[in-house]
Amino acid sequence: MIVDNFLGCRILVVGDVMLDHYVRGSVQRVSPEAPALVLQVQDEDWAMGGAGNVAANIASLGGTAVLLGLVGNDSAGTLLREMNFDRSLRVETRLYCQPGFKTIQKTRFLAQDRHLLRADRESLAMSAEAEAGLIDSIYDAAAECAAVVISDYAKGVITPAVVSAAVEAAKRRGIPVIADPKRPDFSYYRGCTVLTPNRKELALASGIEADSEQGIAAGIEVALAQFGAPIVLTRSEQGISLFQPGAMPLHEPAGSQLVRDVSGAGDTVVAALSLSLAAGESLPKAMSIANIAASVAVAKSGTATVSAEELAGALLVDAEPVRREEKLGTLALAYARREAWRREGLTVGFTNGCFDILHPGHVKLLKAAKAQCDRLIVGLNTDSSVRRLKGPERPVQVEGSRAVVIAALTSVDMVMLFDDDTPMELIQVLRPDVIFKGADYTVDTVVGGAFVRSYGGRVVLVDLEQHQSTSNLIARARTPQLQPSEVVH
Repeated sequence: MIVDNFLGCRILVVGDVMLDHYVRGSVQRVSPEAPALVLQVQDEDWAMGGAGNVAANIASLGGTAVLLGLVGNDSAGTLLREMNFDRSLRVETRLYCQPGFKTIQKTRFLAQDRHLLRADRESLAMSAEAEAGLIDSIYDAAAECAAVVISDYAKGVITPAVVSAAVEAAKRRGIPVIADPKRPDFSYYRGCTVLTPNRKELALASGIEADSEQGIAAGIEVALAQFGAPIVLTRSEQGISLFQPGAMPLHEPAGSQLVRDVSGAGDTVVAALSLSLAAGESLPKAMSIANIAASVAVAKSGTATVSAEELAGALLVDAEPVRREEKLGTLALAYARREAWRREGLTVGFTNGCFDILHPGHVKLLKAAKAQCDRLIVGLNTDSSVRRLKGPERPVQVEGSRAVVIAALTSVDMVMLFDDDTPMELIQVLRPDVIFKGADYTVDTVVGGAFVRSYGGRVVLVDLEQHQSTSNLIARARTPQLQPSEVVH
């Protein structure tokens, strides 16, 4: 699954780093001193914002972010620099401290999910010394990264020299540069691989309102002439679009029916897009993944991050009640659960297959397997894997639908997709105690059987339900059935 490929991807994030401060509470009265609401504060917290939120999303999705930016010698700057002490964040902060610079901080006052007020603290002047130090850091950090993100909030860090350095450093490595713009002229980012504006930023750069299809089309023509490379346009409730010079545009609708807060959704798009490109996905596919990640983000309150497990579940299916199903996950999640089950002394079984059309034979196999282990993990072939194994007309059901059906069975504790022709990699990572296969195999022909037996595990062959197979079901469905009037007596 693509989310598994995010693991180990190092992404360099260069941009305006901010400290997001949230003050949450409830409002029950108006101040007697002035016509203003009184917020009864219940809690407050701090998080990395701006370019820092892009980095936090990259880390949450399973990658590692190297964050370059500018802070001041103040309490907010100190807090931002110390946030990387939590190793679970997987964010390496390399923040240049400029004396006299006021660290950018945004304080949001919220009653439930409603924004009441935002207070900003910032200074916009980066010194020549800080710029030179940042550029040196870009070249050093890019040498070990798989993509570069320019996160521009127009706060002074992303100068023409910084953009040039990021593009040149990426060119040396042969890696993509994803730029999230704020400038009123997209030529500022020429040389980058892809640009990710929203409609407001497109309108600012093109001088054309982007509140209609005609306006967007006209604005994009100007923007492409300025930038000269692909543009991924985020369109809020209208979804996302890919525009490439000389090619037809690609549009995708918004993936979420629930929109609680759009704060930081653009950062989530940039994070998922950069990780997908770094993992080798095409730009159209990377855009789709980013769109789905954003749909998860906007359903949360505040500037939220999206986890790898949340994205994996959303990628598998579109149905809201099931896509949060805890049984669906990535190899990384399956490994974590397998280790937790091991510590509890539970026996973990494994089986795999296409499970294209669920039939009694599948149900019997899975039920019999679960009867001989405490937890059962099912490896499910992806659509591309099924096509290679079964032919171009298979599968009948897409991988997301197949995963949902298998996960609904009480005999199954976890479902994960794999794209290889065999589940050998899964077995080597998970090290199950038992492998289950149908009795049409022999112990010696079960993939991974020898490996499992090498550390004391077992291979169990389950008797199959006679005359039950997906191929037979498909063949019967395609055979014309005689009508009663056509039967010869």
